[in-house]
Amino acid sequence: MVEVQDVAEYEPGQFYKRELPCIAKLLDEITRLEVVLDCIVIDGYVWLGSPERGGLGAHLYDHLQGSLPIIGVAKSEFVGTPDETRLLRGDSIKPLFVTTAGIVLDAAKAHIAAMHGKFRMPDLLKLVDGLSRGHV
Repeated sequence: MVEVQDVAEYEPGQFYKRELPCIAKLLDEITRLEVVLDCIVIDGYVWLGSPERGGLGAHLYDHLQGSLPIIGVAKSEFVGTPDETRLLRGDSIKPLFVTTAGIVLDAAKAHIAAMHGKFRMPDLLKLVDGLSRGHV
């Protein structure tokens, strides 16, 4: 766990300004520990709507200079989200929305579909969400 001081206030449409510095600091710590990552999965969008605008994942991908694939998994549909981003897991009739940078969408969706857990959200993503909110 890392602590980040002076986190920016939430700005509609500018979510990355608040979240990216926190992710960057965590990645610095991971690098210091010499952990090798294959990709990063975020809770949110890489690309927003159509035409595409960069979401948190796109800004992270740019911050990392394209060195790691980013897979965004969002629970809520953003206006204009393309249908091909939809992914149904388990018995859910409500899709997740998967967007990517640096990895083919179908491959990313297959990875998310294969994650452990029998419900809509993979167990690992539920755990990370709980940890980030201080619930676990």
